[in-house]
Amino acid sequence: MIDPDRLKDALAEARERLDEATVASGRPPGSVEIVVAGKYVAAEDAPALVAAGVRVVGENRLQDLMAKRAAVGDALTFDFIGHLQRRKVRSVLSEVRLIHSLDSVALAREIAARAEGPTRVLVEVNVGGENTKPGIVPADLHAFVQEISGLSALVLGGLMGMPPPQSDPERSRPYFAALRTMLDDLAADWSGRHDFRDLSMGTSQDYLVAAREGATIVRVGRGVIDRARMS
Repeated sequence: MIDPDRLKDALAEARERLDEATVASGRPPGSVEIVVAGKYVAAEDAPALVAAGVRVVGENRLQDLMAKRAAVGDALTFDFIGHLQRRKVRSVLSEVRLIHSLDSVALAREIAARAEGPTRVLVEVNVGGENTKPGIVPADLHAFVQEISGLSALVLGGLMGMPPPQSDPERSRPYFAALRTMLDDLAADWSGRHDFRDLSMGTSQDYLVAAREGATIVRVGRGVIDRARMS
């Protein structure tokens, strides 16, 4: 079980440290959003998230999202951060604020076909070129954006990426910096068509490094949730 007071304290500490990193990057405090990774939270603990002041939860699976939605109704806002199967697009679109994980032309077409108006999504970049990870490899990113930009219902709001696993968060810095450069280049190329203003990167281990390199959304999970569990 999660203690809401402990979680509130853990999130407040994370916010304080995040704001320090954000200011160090030349941006005002509060300009980086914290999304809580829902895979570390059971549905029965969803009310504790609400009580602790959590606003946005990122889910990897539709069934987990729906279980938490059943527990708390509209008290939480959901993002989808995991690999999205095309057959689940219709259901996901109606439940989430933002999809972080657009990773193929086929998925882009499915989202555009199911969208009820302009729909903002983030492109997942396989920044480390890992064979086991989904996402668009950096060398193909500009061509990918070009190919799907004919889908008028899609608005590309930014990029999402996770570096290869590292024991030292500092070793993730070059990957985060590369993602920021990609974002800036795309924003310049596609001004007026896509906004490319969000950079979703950084988890509990390395979110402070990500913030210093320009993240606008960080995803915290086990590092915060475990501190809030009742023994």
